[in-house]
Amino acid sequence: MKPTRPQENAPVTKDTELHALSLQELSDLAEAGEEIRTVEAVLERTGDNVVSEILRNQGPFYEWETYPAGGVEDRETHAQYYYHAHAPDRRPATEHGHFHTFLGPQGMPRGIRPAPAAPGHLLEAGQDGPCHLIAVSMDGHGRARALFTVNRWVTGETLYRAHEVNRMLDRFAIGHAQPSWPTNRWITAMLRFFRPQICALVRERDRQLARWQSSHPSENVLEDRRLEITSWLDIDVEQQMAAIDLFQDEKSLSS
Repeated sequence: MKPTRPQENAPVTKDTELHALSLQELSDLAEAGEEIRTVEAVLERTGDNVVSEILRNQGPFYEWETYPAGGVEDRETHAQYYYHAHAPDRRPATEHGHFHTFLGPQGMPRGIRPAPAAPGHLLEAGQDGPCHLIAVSMDGHGRARALFTVNRWVTGETLYRAHEVNRMLDRFAIGHAQPSWPTNRWITAMLRFFRPQICALVRERDRQLARWQSSHPSENVLEDRRLEITSWLDIDVEQQMAAIDLFQDEKSLSS
């Protein structure tokens, strides 16, 4: 049985919120996009990619295991990530695996608080774990194919409301070289490059949780195994770059 995907995620599109960004904000996105292009191009010259980098020297690749073992954490920023794959009947046909990204409590901006906890409440959660930011679905060639959010039970995260999660995104940075400097640079750039879409996906996650809770009032939505993926968006780096270029040109002409 494949994970349940939301049926009402139309508000999240590839151009979500790009039109509302300033020239400087668009320039920042384009810079992150160039970083992604550079990392992928350098790895491709030796037949590598960001996934093969993470799996290097890790032994046999097993479904459901975390790679690298124990995950990756920057002790200064408290950004974290790991890669893994589900069984074939539990993932899309074109997906090899996916990255899960997090920010630990010590790396969060001041004043951020977990979602309220109360028995049976929509946003019941623990109080001391990392926050899941976004998952990045990867194809068999080591290229990003989609972004998605998940229900709380999937990663065991501490749940934060969308506006708090979106404040955390700029704090995600893996600044060291282990286990792979290229992959660390790439995953950092990905969260910056697709920041507008990630913000929209997390907001849609909250709406989907609310809809599910309304339809299943006797269940704890955050622990309901029938709801796994809470928002989803297919992505393409080159299409995003083209859209950024277009909006930059339009704003330059109108300024």
